[in-house]
Amino acid sequence: MSETVAQKVISVIANTKKIPAESITLDSTLEELKIDSLEGLRLFFELEKAFDITIPDDQAQNLRSVRQIVEGLENLLCSRGSAPSGSETKA
Repeated sequence: MSETVAQKVISVIANTKKIPAESITLDSTLEELKIDSLEGLRLFFELEKAFDITIPDDQAQNLRSVRQIVEGLENLLCSRGSAPSGSETKA
């Protein structure tokens, strides 16, 4: 897991929720951080802007913790940077 991606995700969450970054860990859930569905949408828009990517809605719905968000973003960033085998068929 990339430390830089994790730090950036925690920073975006902290700025969006106006809470100290130190209070957020990789194991924090969105529920524990009191992020409801509307705030979750706002958070994902901010993450998309921060990382210059698009998070598919179906994937965003399954992300429930900071760790899952970081791992999901890393996967999206990897697939954007270099297509993994089997995805060459996408045009």
